[in-house]
Amino acid sequence: MDCMPVRHTLVIPSATRYLTKVRKFISTHALNANLSDEAISELRLAVDEACSNVIEHAYQGKPNEKIHLTMTIETTRIIVQIRDRGFAFNENTYQKPNLIKLSRNRKSGGFGVDIIRRLMDQVEYHTNGEINEIKLIKRIRSHWD
Repeated sequence: MDCMPVRHTLVIPSATRYLTKVRKFISTHALNANLSDEAISELRLAVDEACSNVIEHAYQGKPNEKIHLTMTIETTRIIVQIRDRGFAFNENTYQKPNLIKLSRNRKSGGFGVDIIRRLMDQVEYHTNGEINEIKLIKRIRSHWD
């Protein structure tokens, strides 16, 4: 692969039916970056979770908003940036889910942020004016890692 980063973009409406398109976008370009099958699955799941959070929380289910994805493939890592103009995620008020409490209450959901953090090598949240961004970083491991 060249030293120059390769950038791919996708814009989707904020509706869950477009998550299939997101998963295909991630899989296609990650495969071209020689990511392992396991790493592709992890990246796909993390991006799916992040987009689902934007749809549900940032846009509160409003289907006419836009989600912008940029996937940058570098020599040693893949960076996926997801941008929206909805309500910002406040990392300072986030609390890890209590699995026992959630299972007792038979409540599903609430695991997205934790899943994303476990699957990615690095996760960053930024808000700049009206634009929120989550940056997901996955290292491309060589055969010697």
